[in-house]
Parts: sequence; C-alpha cells; structure tokens
Amino acid sequence: MSTTRRTDEGHGRLGSTLSGVAVALGCVLFLGGFVWGAFVYQPYTVPTGSMTPTIGAGDRVLAQRIDGDDVRRGDVVVFRQKAWGDLPMVKRVVGVGGDRIACCTDGKLTVNGKQIDEPYLPKGTPASTNGIPATTVPEGRLFLLGDERSGSLDSSTHLQDAGQGSVPRSAVKGRVDAVAWPLDGMLDRATGFDDLPGGTSEPGPLRLVLASVVVGAALVLGGAAYGPIAKLARRRTGPAGGAGGGSRSSGTTEAAGVG
Repeated sequence: MSTTRRTDEGHGRLGSTLSGVAVALGCVLFLGGFVWGAFVYQPYTVPTGSMTPTIGAGDRVLAQRIDGDDVRRGDVVVFRQKAWGDLPMVKRVVGVGGDRIACCTDGKLTVNGKQIDEPYLPKGTPASTNGIPATTVPEGRLFLLGDERSGSLDSSTHLQDAGQGSVPRSAVKGRVDAVAWPLDGMLDRATGFDDLPGGTSEPGPLRLVLASVVVGAALVLGGAAYGPIAKLARRRTGPAGGAGGGSRSSGTTEAAGVG
C-alpha cells in the first residue's frame, strides 16, 4: 500500500513538472510568435479592387517589411509614391531597372521580349486593355501593374510622368505574403518571371510565425489541462483503492487476534 502511494505521488510530481514545462515553453512560443510576427509584418487594408481577383477591396493583408532592393519581379508590394497620391498602394512588380516592358503580344505582357504567363489575372482578360508601348524601366526603379488591368491606376497610366510610370525602390514599404482577412492564406508565387535574371522572391517566415503561435497555444492548453484531468482520475480511482486498503487492514487484525 505505501509503495503504491509513493509510486502515485512520484507520477503526480513528474506529471506536474512536465505540465509546468509545457506551459512555460508554450508561453514562450505563443508570445514569441506574436512578437516575431509584429516585428516582421505590417497589416494593411486594401482600399480598391485594382488587385482582384488576387486581393479584393477591403481585404486585410500582411506585408513583410523588406528593403526595396530585395524586391523581385512578380512581388505584390505596398508602396507610397507622392505623384500617385502619397497613400499606401498595393500593386504587382512586373519590371525592374533595365527591363523593357511592352504589351500586348498574343494578349500577353512581354518583359525583355519574353511573354509572361500571368495566371493571377481575371480569366479571359488580356494583360492590358489599352496596350503599353515599349518602355525601358530606369535603373533603381520598379514598373507596377494591378492584377485588374482594366481598372487599375498603375504604371501604365503614369507613362508620361517622370520615370516613365515607374516608382523608386525606396518607395516600397513591404511585400505582401498573405491575405489575413478573409482567410485566403498565402499568395501564390508568380512563376512566370522565374526564367528572367534575378529570379523571383521566396515567401517570408509567416508559416513559421503561425506554427510557433499554434504549437505554443497547444502546449499551454495541454499543460494547463493536466491538473484538472489528474484530479478527476484520482477521484475515480480513490474509492476503489480505499476499499482495498480497508480489506487488508481487517485481515491483518483478525490474524493477530487468533495468535
């Protein structure tokens, strides 16, 4: 009986210790994930439908804070350009410094003479409704278009501005990785630009951030639930153990009386 009690107590102490470790580790992962995400990402609300169907008007997006020099073709970026209204805007980068942009050849945008597949455009629509005359992007600048080409006020409508409709890389505030609301998830990579020099960007650490938060929450809840579950288990097994103990005690007394 005493051996059984000591074993149960040992298991209880071990379980309490492990549950405490799980809660502590879970708090670190959960809070650390939020801090990490807040440091790396900035939320924005997209005001117009110029990026549909990829991003709709009123959608909430998460943009990774990056330097403008890290932007690649195909990236969806948040930028601010005084000549465009000096407000945060969301467009897709289709050309970088030195690229020659034109549209349309067989209904497709061309970059340095290469036709670009753009599956993110609305189905059945050309890459441009009014065409884009051959334009060379100045060094250090970006040529941006909305995915809804018929209604987007983008580089194609600013061709007469300084820089031939392009914006400086320094205007970029972040690269959009995901639509947070509604929960559309991570944006698809723009693979049509893969074969061009410089390649395309890889997604930021958003999946790792979310994994840290989810795993942390699971550890906190699991560790916190150990105590109530253990108490409930002891209550269920306690009466049976007590009955067994009483029987052994009675048997010992009777034997002593006979002797």
